[in-house]
Amino acid sequence: MRLQPFLDAIAATQIHFVAVLVATVLGAWMLARPKGTLVHRATGRVWMAAMAVAALSSFAIRATILPLIGPFGIIHLLSVLVLWMIYMAIAAARAGRIRAHRKWVLGLYLGAIIGAGAGALAPGRLISRMLGYA
Repeated sequence: MRLQPFLDAIAATQIHFVAVLVATVLGAWMLARPKGTLVHRATGRVWMAAMAVAALSSFAIRATILPLIGPFGIIHLLSVLVLWMIYMAIAAARAGRIRAHRKWVLGLYLGAIIGAGAGALAPGRLISRMLGYA
């Protein structure tokens, strides 16, 4: 693994990468842990914050694939969706609608982390350059 592509990236890309890495690892850990505990709630707050930072930092990264308007592209629509899903997941948990909360969170993890993460492995992206197959 090479760190130079990460170090050469703009700050927004570095922030985005770290936030996604935190959300990926923490999310997987949380999915395997008991739900409803104090640890779950505290870790969930960190996870939601990491997801929000990942989504918000993406708006400072220029779209190179499927640009739509100026620096924004199709991927930025996913960031808007992520922010909305974060809101819905938190609102559901606060209202005691745990089944709905679980669905929103699982959708966030599978869609934003696993789905978008698969796209991030495409040649030419930061991760592929770090892994040396760009």
